[in-house]
Amino acid sequence: MAENNNRERKPFRKPREPKEFDDVVVSINRVSKTVKGGRRMRFAALVVVGDHKGRIGFGMGKATEVPDAIKKANEAATKNVFRVELADNNRTVPSDAIGTHEATSVVLKPAAPGTGVIAGGAVRSILELAGVSDVLSKVIGSRTSVNVVYATLDALSKMRTVEDVAKLRDKKVSEIR
Repeated sequence: MAENNNRERKPFRKPREPKEFDDVVVSINRVSKTVKGGRRMRFAALVVVGDHKGRIGFGMGKATEVPDAIKKANEAATKNVFRVELADNNRTVPSDAIGTHEATSVVLKPAAPGTGVIAGGAVRSILELAGVSDVLSKVIGSRTSVNVVYATLDALSKMRTVEDVAKLRDKKVSEIR
């Protein structure tokens, strides 16, 4: 009888590619829908992704199981990635900005080197994934995590570097500073 060598070999497995983005689960909510037979429970997940180099995105997913909801949110977040303007070699934000969404406002201010990320909850995870190391922030109004994420991304999208402002005004950078 011939020996079967296939059993001794390990199956071919593709080496894992390094992940392009790191992800953070900001919140998981249990939501219910009342139907004729009772309540139908599902889970809604909010995930933020970033590469620590100025690219970040977020996504929401809903499913009957938590891991499925997180997976859906992660896929949605990688589709919604955009670039954020940062200053001083991605150390801090370039200017003051106020982002709003519904009843939530988020204030972001640049900080001196060594200050750290003075933020909490969803704002901290977004700024760390964007690669910001020194910033001051304050959430005003509602602290619902979904609204805080939207407001923070709104504030980051409003950021303008000195170069952008100079180009907009047809002036040199030295004239603006």
